[in-house]
Formats: sequence, structure tokens, C-alpha cells
Amino acid sequence: MEPIPDSEIERVLVISAHPDDSDFGASGTIAHWVKKGIELSYVFCTNGDQGGEESEFTREQIPAVRQREQRAAGAVLGVHNITFLNYVDGHLQATLDLRKDLVRQIRIWKPDRLVCQSPERNWDRIGASHPDHLAAGEAAIQAVYPDARNPFAFTELLEIEGLQPWRVKEIWVTAFAQPDHFVDITETFDLKIKALREHSSQTAHNENLETMVREWGQRNAGLAGFTEGRIAEAFKIVNTN
Repeated sequence: MEPIPDSEIERVLVISAHPDDSDFGASGTIAHWVKKGIELSYVFCTNGDQGGEESEFTREQIPAVRQREQRAAGAVLGVHNITFLNYVDGHLQATLDLRKDLVRQIRIWKPDRLVCQSPERNWDRIGASHPDHLAAGEAAIQAVYPDARNPFAFTELLEIEGLQPWRVKEIWVTAFAQPDHFVDITETFDLKIKALREHSSQTAHNENLETMVREWGQRNAGLAGFTEGRIAEAFKIVNTN
């Protein structure tokens, strides 16, 4: 499916399970959007406290570290609207509470386009299908449809918090097993790597980080039919109308 032209998009909201997920999944594309003047906002569902096993930090310390790293990574790309919902890492489920929290964020940021993780397991890339990723994706899609647009869903958001219903025009799903849209990020790949290196508690131990991410992107570019040597990110486009 062809996406809505970027010229018709004013705001994008990216919902992810953990700090660094958006940078691995979509930061090259995000950098393109920022350069076009599109307003970007991030929401991270968990505090990331199970992501420090390769670092020197304790589990109690790692949430603050990861939030600091994510803000620095966002700044590399020009993204400064960053919200952390602070659910426990590794325990995320697509509950009504999470759904309500995401509806709130959608109504606050009013995105035309929303980026989220796939709620469907990718058997070819099991690392992309962390249970928290699946839960975050499922809750995000439920929040887009039917809830965010419905004044009768979570009525306290409207009646008490004054958050008006909002209709997201389309969803871009990352890590989907059969993507149908590819973005050439060759020109922003350096920013993607720079953003990923800001997550030093997660990436500093990986001496092959740039090579690994480049190979992923070149594989996507091959699927897209781009010329050899190009780098791409892959998405499933969902029209929500």
C-alpha cells in the first residue's frame, strides 16, 4: 500500500516498547521526516530496566541511564518530545490500562501518522519479536482504532482531562514479516548509527554494530529492488480510514 505523501503529514508519533527500539527500527526514516519539517514525538512504554545485562549498571540504575541515552539519541535526530510510561520491562501486556495511556498520548500529540512495532511474531527475526514489542504494537493499534477517535472510549480522558478525540490517518508497522513499503535511508544512515551509539549501555559492547545494522538495511534495500549498496528501512502500511 502506498503511504500518504509526507507533504500531507504534519505530525508523527512513534510508540515503542523500550528505549532504543525506535532507533533500531526507524531512525533513518525519522531523520528524513525531521529534515522535512515534520514534528516527531516518541512514547516508550517500559522503563528498560531489563536491558542492562551487558553494562556496569544495576537494575535500579538502568532506567534513568536508558532514559538519558534515549533523550540524547533523540537529539541527534532532532526529536525532543519524548515520553516514558515506565511500565516494567519484560512484563508489558496489551492491557486496558496501557491502551488508555496510549490513547492519552495520541490525543495529546495528535499525529497524522503513527509508527509502532508489529503485534505479530516474525519467525524469521525472532529478536524483533520480543514479547514487549508484540504487546506495545497490539496496544498501539488498538489505541488508534477504535479508541483514540471515539469520544465514548475512556470517557474520563475527554470529560476530566479535556483531551479531544483524534483520528490517526495511517500506521507504519516496523519488524513486520512481509513489509510493503521501504524507505531509502542511505543518506541518513550516519545519523541512525550516531543515534544508536548514544545507547551506550546497550550498544557499546557490540564492535560490529555498524556492520550489522548496515547489513540489515542492505537486505531491506534488496527486497525493495533498490540499487546495490543502498540501505533501507521496511514497514507495513496500514490505512486507518
